[in-house]
Amino acid sequence: MTQTSDESVKPEGYEADFSEAGLFPNVRKSEMRAADGTPTFIVPASELLEVMSHLRDKAGFSLLEDVTAVDWKTEPRFQVVYNMIALARREVLRIKVNLLGSNPVIPSVTGIWPGSNWYEREVFDLFGITFTGHPDLRRIEMPEDWEGHPLRKDYPITGPRRPNLPSNQFRPDGRDTN
Repeated sequence: MTQTSDESVKPEGYEADFSEAGLFPNVRKSEMRAADGTPTFIVPASELLEVMSHLRDKAGFSLLEDVTAVDWKTEPRFQVVYNMIALARREVLRIKVNLLGSNPVIPSVTGIWPGSNWYEREVFDLFGITFTGHPDLRRIEMPEDWEGHPLRKDYPITGPRRPNLPSNQFRPDGRDTN
């Protein structure tokens, strides 16, 4: 989030909510420090909807800014990332959910933030992560008949439809072929 004044943006209020006894005991602070300083929490997929509802309704995170994913190629292979903003307090928060590569399934947050619809479709299309309860989960970037998910790290660099061409086919003009 771009800062527009000398006033510092200090996240407060929600970190204590997660650490209170009995309230989301399985949510933990991320061990990785975010380069931008955004407080980041790891949430189990089974508790995602409850945590997100709490963040919107009780902690004031009214804007879901983005939903994306990361393919780590090692287990847990995928990580779905939610970036949120509490506009009234100018606070940011990041939630991450780890998913196994064998069955990357997570609940859809479209019932909490309807604007997540296209974000989730994009993650589904490019990473192959299924969002259960999504109202219209289908490809949004790639053609419907496209094979595979292009942002997965095991996706072929040449793509599934590109013919295997000799290596000199891609050599820039003027370069020696030896």
